Amino acid sequence: MYKAFIRPILFLLPAEKAHHFTFSIFGGLMKIPGLSSIVKANFRNRHKSLERELWGITFPNPVGLAAGFDKDAKLYRELSALGFGFIEIGTITPKGQPGNPQPRLFRLPKDKALVNRMGFNNEGVEAAIERLKKKPKGLIVGGNIGKNKVTPNENATDDYLISFRALHKYVDYFVVNVSSPNTPNLRELQDKEPLKRLLVTLQAENKTFDAPKPILLKIAPDLTDGQLNDIIDLIQEINLDGLIATNTTIDRSGLQTPDSEVEAIGAGGLSGMPLEKRATEVIKYISDRSNKAFPIIAVGGIFSAEDALAKLEAGADLVQLYTGFIYEGPTLIKRINKALIKGT
Repeated sequence: MYKAFIRPILFLLPAEKAHHFTFSIFGGLMKIPGLSSIVKANFRNRHKSLERELWGITFPNPVGLAAGFDKDAKLYRELSALGFGFIEIGTITPKGQPGNPQPRLFRLPKDKALVNRMGFNNEGVEAAIERLKKKPKGLIVGGNIGKNKVTPNENATDDYLISFRALHKYVDYFVVNVSSPNTPNLRELQDKEPLKRLLVTLQAENKTFDAPKPILLKIAPDLTDGQLNDIIDLIQEINLDGLIATNTTIDRSGLQTPDSEVEAIGAGGLSGMPLEKRATEVIKYISDRSNKAFPIIAVGGIFSAEDALAKLEAGADLVQLYTGFIYEGPTLIKRINKALIKGT
């Protein structure tokens, strides 16, 4: 139904307008008494074999929603009814910011891909907290945090600390996002020394809480093997809790979409099917070189149960959907979980 009827209608709208339209309609429908229970009954898979325990958290299944879809924690409860094992909100910055000028989200249907240059548009950490206060018990939510655009890199740690402290009570794990290509100079924070300073500071802050939360790092797929080696060594050195691999790519090679269309879209991070192979390569490289020393959450190019299984076989512990969810619809979550049950 989604691919035959709903998606063609949504794809008539500009990508960002379609996103907001979907949020409005879905959020409104889920307020109808009884509908949430019907959705849960149709989409959720409950099976002991799907459970994954990481960092003392029991995930009901390993399929999550990646950051970027519900930036401001506006629909995380409703989206969980579709069968996600966990929801990641954000990227959240200390202060609200509008992000980059529109249009800033584009579809490449021939490639089953998206290009975005959103620029961490969000309402700020305090607005997110007000919504997270309503988080139901048992719903696992991750907080993806970044810096404000106007904050220079030398002060970036201050921004991450503000959001980390504010969100600590309300999320189950944290993701440090230094890999988005859409905030000027942000990726420079992936270099070994600034990254170490940032993560060590967050680790120290985490220890001041009675119940420390897992901290993960989200990395770009465009890193060299040498850069990946540095990150692996750093994670083990400072005992970080894990990685999310990978964010969007700035690479445009091998696309089916004509070069003229791609060039007209301009800068931004590419996600979707073209990222599938590279994301899997990065996961396998990290898992093999570290001897699976820490958990990995996989994201990038998951459009089928087979794609998800390939990520898990490469060394991932959990997977996340974003572009595949937009192209394939909510049945993708159920298909992946059914395949996992069948394989047990």
